[in-house]
Amino acid sequence: MSQKKTLVLGASDNPSRYSYLAVQRLRSHGHPVLAIGRKATVVADVTVETAKHKYADIDTVTLYLNPQHQREYYDYILSLSPKRIIFNPGTENDELAALAAEKNIQTIEACTLVMLSTNQY
Repeated sequence: MSQKKTLVLGASDNPSRYSYLAVQRLRSHGHPVLAIGRKATVVADVTVETAKHKYADIDTVTLYLNPQHQREYYDYILSLSPKRIIFNPGTENDELAALAAEKNIQTIEACTLVMLSTNQY
């Protein structure tokens, strides 16, 4: 299994949130995880940052922000040049998908948790 360095955007330390489960499951599958959320916290062994750091070698950005909240991250996400962006249910965004396509970034409308559980991540 190849390790995919993943940025969870919209990370939360609330155990009832899907972004919380995504961080935990990504780590349990051995993927390096970076996380950005509204508040600085820790999920599993991952520090959730609030700042938009310039990370290198991001394979996947998995989104847990609704489309209105994604807008402020467009330039940031594209500047990371990830191989792909996963739009989890409720985060689908044609505008961001089009911008990503212009930069040859693959976009997938899928659920990170399902992809992990079916070995499609």
